[in-house]
Amino acid sequence: MNLRRVLRARRGMTAVALAAGLVLTAAGCGGGGDGDDAKEPRPSEKAGDLQGGSGGGDGGESGGSTGGEPLAKVRGGDDITLTVDSARRETGGFVTLTGKVTNGSGKAWVAPGWEGDESELALRNKLSVAGGKLVDKKGKKRYLVLRDTEGRCLCTSFGQPIQAGDSKTWYAQFPAPPKGNDKVEFQIADMPPAEVTIGGGE
Repeated sequence: MNLRRVLRARRGMTAVALAAGLVLTAAGCGGGGDGDDAKEPRPSEKAGDLQGGSGGGDGGESGGSTGGEPLAKVRGGDDITLTVDSARRETGGFVTLTGKVTNGSGKAWVAPGWEGDESELALRNKLSVAGGKLVDKKGKKRYLVLRDTEGRCLCTSFGQPIQAGDSKTWYAQFPAPPKGNDKVEFQIADMPPAEVTIGGGE
């Protein structure tokens, strides 16, 4: 009799455990559909959205654009427009800029001179922003785009010419100026300097 009671009690406990497991599983599955509808962050949101320009405004204080407006916007020869959307200090002592290049020239654009003058950069970084510079006027220093041990820049390589009317996003990473030296200029090739304010912090 005791054995039968023990077996019945065990069966009852097993049934209760199974029922609880099913309830928890159903609860875990519920509401999962909302995650599928969540939008993937845009590259500009992930990297701070650096798109070049000339005005800092309030957006420059935070190192990110507000209301869809870039931190800076400049136009160079061949009707090429560069915007800087974000300029942020990152952990590790570097600054990341992101933005967009728009080709308004009416023909394919091959980023002449944008890879820089150094033979190593020119060889390994065609059609890139490897020749970009960050100028700290307060500290009277110029910072070049970081690169890896193989000479490849820590920056965007467009890979192919930008066709007429097309826009491409870009990013570039630089050594960080000292804290407090946040007003800088991004310079590349024959484009006018884009004045931005670095935001964020380590």
